[in-house]
Amino acid sequence: MQHFWVVGTDTDVGKTFVTTLLMRNLQKQGIRVTPYKPVQTGEVYDGEQAYYFDTAMYEKYSLQLLDRENLNGYSFKEAASPHFAAQLEGQQIDTQQLLKQMQLLQQTWDVVICEGAGGLFVPLDACGETTLLDVIVESKLPVVVVTRTALGTINHTLLTLEALTTRQIEVLGLVFNGDMGSRMEQDNIQTILQYYTLPYMTIPKLEELSDISAYAITGTSLFERLIRRETSIN
Repeated sequence: MQHFWVVGTDTDVGKTFVTTLLMRNLQKQGIRVTPYKPVQTGEVYDGEQAYYFDTAMYEKYSLQLLDRENLNGYSFKEAASPHFAAQLEGQQIDTQQLLKQMQLLQQTWDVVICEGAGGLFVPLDACGETTLLDVIVESKLPVVVVTRTALGTINHTLLTLEALTTRQIEVLGLVFNGDMGSRMEQDNIQTILQYYTLPYMTIPKLEELSDISAYAITGTSLFERLIRRETSIN
């Protein structure tokens, strides 16, 4: 089975949106897909009800019934780096437990999409000994990289890709998220692709999150690669 990570060049680049979008479009192909967020931070309040945005997005837009208990490893109330958010609650993140949970999910689902937190070098412990990137390396899973199209994306994206490739982590492709259609953004995308010839898709800035329900990514080189790998493995 082909399982993979969705990682970002930074925080708030749209990892959860892309994870949910990939989940829905793969599910439409009849593939059993579950997302998994090892660590999420930042509790959201809607009146008296508290929830976490990432896992709530998964459940809201999934076309298949998901196992709520296995969508997430750790959830911390403070919207902060995982190591600090955990420290505030007197907890430590057990990365081996996260890897074990991922492996168990891989035995049950056709595709497990693991969503990262922040960028690659986000620390998962207060001592700075373990980062998200260390967990990705140990998981031996490939990645899809989500990045912006705006100013600054060239540097952030190339640094992220270099960190992955030097550790021999397979990059399945790129998602350029939030495109406004400017000439600068188009040049940013083409410049990155000159350095790394990878399958990709470009997602425009959507007016509402609910637009995800009707947005199709079939026909993009990235989605075609994901489908091709899934078919060949099965």
